[in-house]
Amino acid sequence: MKFVIKHEIKGRIRFHLVQKQMSIRQADLLQYYLENLPQVKSAKVYERTQDAVVVYEGERKKLLEEIRRFSYQDQKLLETAPKNTGRALNREYKEKLIRKVAVKAATKLFFPKPWNALYTAAQAIPFLWKGVRCLAGRRLEVEVLDATAITVSLARSDVSTAGSIIFLLGIGELLEEWTRKKSVDDLARSMSLNIGKVWQKTGEAEVLVPLSKIREGDQVVVHVGNMVPLDGVVIDGEAMINQASMTGESIPVRKSVGGYVYAGTALEEGEITICVKKAAGSTRFERIVHMIEESEKLKSSVESKAATLADALVPWSLGGTALTWLLTRNVTKALSILMVDFSCALKLAMPLAVLSAMRESSSYHITVKGGKYMEAVAEADTIVFDKTGTLTKAEPVVVDVVTFENRDPNEMLRVAACLEEHFPHSMANAVVNESVRRHLVHEEMHSKVDYIVAHGIASYIGEERVVIGSCHFVFEDEKCVVPESGREVFEQLPEEYSHLYLAIGGVLAAVICIQDPLREEAPQVIRSLKELGISKVVMMTGDSKRTARAIARQVGVDEYYSEVLPEDKAGFVEKEKRAGRKVIMIGDGINDSPALSAADVGIAISEGAQIAREIADITISQDDLLQLVTLKAISNGLMKRINGNYRFVISFNLGLILLGLAGVLTPSASALLHNTSTLGVSLKSMTNLLSH
Repeated sequence: MKFVIKHEIKGRIRFHLVQKQMSIRQADLLQYYLENLPQVKSAKVYERTQDAVVVYEGERKKLLEEIRRFSYQDQKLLETAPKNTGRALNREYKEKLIRKVAVKAATKLFFPKPWNALYTAAQAIPFLWKGVRCLAGRRLEVEVLDATAITVSLARSDVSTAGSIIFLLGIGELLEEWTRKKSVDDLARSMSLNIGKVWQKTGEAEVLVPLSKIREGDQVVVHVGNMVPLDGVVIDGEAMINQASMTGESIPVRKSVGGYVYAGTALEEGEITICVKKAAGSTRFERIVHMIEESEKLKSSVESKAATLADALVPWSLGGTALTWLLTRNVTKALSILMVDFSCALKLAMPLAVLSAMRESSSYHITVKGGKYMEAVAEADTIVFDKTGTLTKAEPVVVDVVTFENRDPNEMLRVAACLEEHFPHSMANAVVNESVRRHLVHEEMHSKVDYIVAHGIASYIGEERVVIGSCHFVFEDEKCVVPESGREVFEQLPEEYSHLYLAIGGVLAAVICIQDPLREEAPQVIRSLKELGISKVVMMTGDSKRTARAIARQVGVDEYYSEVLPEDKAGFVEKEKRAGRKVIMIGDGINDSPALSAADVGIAISEGAQIAREIADITISQDDLLQLVTLKAISNGLMKRINGNYRFVISFNLGLILLGLAGVLTPSASALLHNTSTLGVSLKSMTNLLSH
């Protein structure tokens, strides 16, 4: 790619691409490419000028070589770069905003008074029509106030005031629409499907292949706890599918042969093979956008309260205007009150504050599926942690493979990895990653795999039943035994590690010792959460009491529970809610799903089981548990901002009414101050709550 350096300082470079014009898609491709270069800290591409600004560290020469290698035809780049970035949306609304301001300035400066009056009257028609429709529906809402104010101003030949009201209302509507669409767009993008590989069925075998290789007509196997990767028709098997992300249904839907399944829905029970009907990137993003726009999840109670209060104040504003005129017979004073509208600021600022907070959260890699969940996080006083993958690191490692009856450790690890790779969880990932590190290549050697939630996995190799999982599952449920020759070894298994038990033909074959180190930031996170208003921190785990006690002591939780089942976690959450507490549940596995659903707010780790991410109300990335503190801080800040908005709107507008009654403010000054304050509080609501 040819480019010219326009300006540079140490660590920052601005360059111009030598091409006639740049499309939005080309700008997105270049920005994605630049942001993913290892030495680049940030990048911004300007498609109108064909310029790009890069902030980097390291060698300048190496960076320039990487930029020179860029190509719009790079197939890998075309497959991986996101297709919905929000660039087109921002460009559209920037143009609308500039056009509206330019037209207002042009009419004010160059139109003669009669033309300006006609233009203002034409501009008023949509607002008047909205007011008439409200009255026809026997509703006294903000539109009636707007229409009345514009009508009275025009009737008094006060074209300037009417024009100012129309302009400010138009700007307000445009900013609200832009912010809302951008917030929904950002949220949908963060919720969009992100699946790297899928199980393709070829004959009788299952092969793990990149999603990008799947085409319409291919067959894909979906196991329990995983996302349906693509739209398709079920051709084999039966499953319960959670379709909440697509349809809003809270109850899983049964899908059998002939049933249609959607990309991004989660398989809760069973296993299915689907025939793909739509390849990657077809319609999921658009469906999510539609779902978010229609979903009541976006409405927090503070938004609903603001809308209700706004509409309730309209009759009072109209009544106050009429009473002032009856008592004073002064049209100017009456109009000064009419121009002041509490509801406009309330209806505009509150949703913008909530959506902006959700958008800000996404900048910290926190996905929030609705405004009411941020409100619940702010009000929460109890937080329940699953241990594995949350308080401990999301990437536990295998430290030893203890075998019995002279079995080969590598062979046992190979068998374990072959079973575990079907059901990704942090412990399963540790087994699979260790097999990769040891270069243990395997072909599918077993029959159909059954996953027993919170217990383990069972299958057959030839005629022998193979099970892997917890001590309870292997020895109590499956009745497996420890070989006599390995009794002493079994008794001396190191206690500081978590254990996965592998049994073949009813006899213990190996124990995989896994180290699950505590997250360094966990104690600090719990301290910070308590400072932000959390009064009770609980840890729940399926591990032994000894392991749980050690972790609980290190991180500083208030209570801990060991050897718990999924229903125990959900039951505890329900009990806390019945006691009047607001509960946050944090987990990453299939077995956390019931508790995530039961909590006031369910938070999933993004690298955990897909079903957990689907059910959860909020998702954070695995990199840093401190994101919980960030989420709590943003949520607390949001509620503080909303309460501050209420106080400001009520007090400021009440002041305007009193000044209007006193004859200090004219109707046009009253309208200008009111609408300016509305825009001001709305723009303030769109700013970040935390400094990056």
